[in-house]
Amino acid sequence: MQRTSRILTTALALVLGAGGLAALPAAAAPAPAVVDHCGNQCADILPPGQNGNATLAEILAHRVLGTRPAHSADQLGKYADLASGYRGLTTSTINKFFNDASFGVPPDQVESTSKPRADVTIVRDKATGVPHITGTTRSGLQFGAGYAAAQDRLWLMDIFRRVGRGQLSPFAGGAQGNRDLERQFFGAAPYTEADLQAQVDRVANSGPRGKQGLADATDYIAGINAYITAAYNGRYFPGEYVLTGHVDAITNAGRIEPFKLTDLVVLSSVVGAQFGGGGGGEVQAAIAKLAVQERYGVEKAEEVWRGLRAEDDPETVRTLHDGQSFPYGKTPANAQGRAMPQPGSVTPQQTVFDEVGGKGAQVRVPAPAEQEPLRGEFADGVLPANLLSEKHGMSNALVVSGKHTESGNPVAVFGPQTGYFAPQLLMLQELQGPGISARGASFAGLSMYVLLGRGQDYSWSATTSAQDIIDTYAVELCEPNGGTPTKESNAYRFRGQCLPMDVVERQNSWKPTVADGTPAGSYTLRAYRTAYGPVTHRALVDGKPVAYASLRSTYLNEIDSLIGFQEINDPAAITSAAAFQRAAHKINYTFNWFYADAKDTAYFNSGANPVRNPVVDPAMPIRGDAGFDWQGWNPDGNRANYTPFEQHPNSINQDFYISWNNAQAKDYAAGGYEKSSVHRGDLLDSRVRALIAGGKKVTRVNLTQAMAEAALADLRAERVLPELLRLIDRAPVTDPATAAAVTKLREWRDRGALRAETKPGSKAYADADAIKIMDAWWPLLVRGQFEPGMGKQAFDAMVDVLKINESPSGWQNEVPGKHVGQPHQGSAYQAGWWGYVHKDIRTVLGDQVSGPLGTTYCGGGDANACRQILLDTLKQAAAQPVNQVYPGDADCGAGDQWCADALIHRPLGGITHSKINTQNRPTFQQVVEFRTKR
Repeated sequence: MQRTSRILTTALALVLGAGGLAALPAAAAPAPAVVDHCGNQCADILPPGQNGNATLAEILAHRVLGTRPAHSADQLGKYADLASGYRGLTTSTINKFFNDASFGVPPDQVESTSKPRADVTIVRDKATGVPHITGTTRSGLQFGAGYAAAQDRLWLMDIFRRVGRGQLSPFAGGAQGNRDLERQFFGAAPYTEADLQAQVDRVANSGPRGKQGLADATDYIAGINAYITAAYNGRYFPGEYVLTGHVDAITNAGRIEPFKLTDLVVLSSVVGAQFGGGGGGEVQAAIAKLAVQERYGVEKAEEVWRGLRAEDDPETVRTLHDGQSFPYGKTPANAQGRAMPQPGSVTPQQTVFDEVGGKGAQVRVPAPAEQEPLRGEFADGVLPANLLSEKHGMSNALVVSGKHTESGNPVAVFGPQTGYFAPQLLMLQELQGPGISARGASFAGLSMYVLLGRGQDYSWSATTSAQDIIDTYAVELCEPNGGTPTKESNAYRFRGQCLPMDVVERQNSWKPTVADGTPAGSYTLRAYRTAYGPVTHRALVDGKPVAYASLRSTYLNEIDSLIGFQEINDPAAITSAAAFQRAAHKINYTFNWFYADAKDTAYFNSGANPVRNPVVDPAMPIRGDAGFDWQGWNPDGNRANYTPFEQHPNSINQDFYISWNNAQAKDYAAGGYEKSSVHRGDLLDSRVRALIAGGKKVTRVNLTQAMAEAALADLRAERVLPELLRLIDRAPVTDPATAAAVTKLREWRDRGALRAETKPGSKAYADADAIKIMDAWWPLLVRGQFEPGMGKQAFDAMVDVLKINESPSGWQNEVPGKHVGQPHQGSAYQAGWWGYVHKDIRTVLGDQVSGPLGTTYCGGGDANACRQILLDTLKQAAAQPVNQVYPGDADCGAGDQWCADALIHRPLGGITHSKINTQNRPTFQQVVEFRTKR
């Protein structure tokens, strides 16, 4: 307690006194030596704020006095207010909800100017604190980018390099969330230091761009480390280093480890795993398909499975809607090489060994006497435990050709959705120097280049595309000494040999408090690797033990995308829409890229798409070492043949583009399952089509309004409820409670089916009863509609492949104990059974359904029986108490509907932020319209 008191006293003295990093006096920013062609028509937003670092003094003052560091939350209110202010939006009020994203800083708006090195200047603006970095040399520019990144996100960068190495718990404590997360990332990318360095060396030797990338990365790392040294010596480093026991608050004894080049590979792998991968899940899919076969028989099951797979569904919304065809990833007729597991034989690969103690161990923030422990104690871990396991493709884009705009110039509203965290995973910056001219967002620790943003006369953004670049291969297990193999054997057959698996280990232990050096727990993380990648499961196939291994095309190739981003930031390289597409093709992660300048719009789907053996089914496990490998595949470095530029979905100047992680183009089997007849992309597509079809010219205002309204719309109520009501309306509803529920749902749908407040700041929905009924009804409806026909085993197995529900609150569980959801993350309706329900109900109604489900589920196809299921489940939902639908959590009381939906910036450090109303929209977003072009 005495130690805690001293820490608090010292910290408060600092925060109330001089404290912190003293910036140089504000001075006029040097005018950028470029022409800004946006003409004040570019805007962006990144809540909660640019500043993601806080000293110990600032963290404790936040807890005691309620203060926050400057620029840590000044974009949150703007972002939140769009939900209630979009209807009255005008050209002159856009910047009430977005930041001015023009190049440079007017002299009267300069907050600080610093020169961490003679050849670079960092100017921060008063409004947001965004760093505008100008280098007289490229080396200086990159040094400044690294320095500014560490100023704004050092703690976050440090966390993520630990996560990617599977070593978060020794760094941030043994909370269960930390351990769960490090296991997930380690299992997906169990790299050795030699693996990481080999990736650096290969890209550096790939040509002039690769050589330049190495030089950029080296200078960038030098800038990060220069800030670490200055902050440590000046004692203004992030306070979390004290709270986790790495630096002593009184003596300053301790160490903040410098960054190294291989850390950039680790950070790239973490970002790529969350947002730039696609495919996988073949083992779960195989289990589900076998359960469907058990229910329907092999022949009928093929038809049923095709319907559930929703591969290239003819009714789904696509980004390219002019009939363009880009065949890729589809299941061939009479597929060969499937490695289906024997039912009940699949077990996940164990990754944790020799675990000792540690249950509930955590790092505690020092707290004043008589004060409740501070929220920043990281009791649940410093990062969400489901960061990798949950889908993270939540971005969207609306881009309209100049043919349909008021000005004749293209208009775009687009951005990535990377989740709500404090601080944000992304950070804003402007980079101006030799070969680089851009402003926008970059992931913390990967800000050598702007990853999403604008150049001198063009802007670009991305959404996660998730086309399939991951295959699961089954390798036959063996014993090197010739003995009988079992599922526990750690050798496999490959190219005529019985090879031992590579074993990569991490020895992790952690301490319980900053005051006690006794280890609280420890374990060994162990990954088994084959030539086909890390082992994920063990099973029996045709009576023989196998290991299932995950082969991802970006595995061992995490930083290849550096070349594409380098070009996108280079104004000399990006002179046209076509040039942008070619640069995007050099990005090996799976993204949909959108581009707009004063004349053209463009789209390109990136990713290292492997050229598969044409006879394999990519949706199922494949037999390894049996002639079914990727074409040209070399396990040394995991290189293969990849589909060429022309085979990737691409387009220039389509009338408009929308994307919300929906299907890309006809014949392009990207993902599947959820890409059915109803997808949240419909919410954007229908609104943009209405603008164009109505003859109304598109502007930045009405395109932003279309996005904002879609962000509040309930996909189920807008797209599926009308079909449900058609069936219900076949006869009068006689039960009073059910009839009242039908009326409420219908009136809500007629008013737009929005989850909107009664008035700004009311924290209550205008259609609260209808929203509660829909939230309660959906999981009951789906189970009642599908489980009797599918059978429980097949139904539950399909839920493991595609979760039923993703409402904004995320509380409505479809299977007890499973799929709790994603409360407070904002993104909603990405994955669910919306299309299944939609197709099945229309089939029952006798409609013509393209791409049918293969059988009729609801009521066995009898309309009256199906209608009764709808009524029975609706009555049950209407009677469900509100505190059961929204059971509450650490942030919300039971029954608080608005709070259950509310966006909460999950604290990744010591600073927390206020809840805001739900919005299903990007976390970084641009609104752009260029008037001129170079």
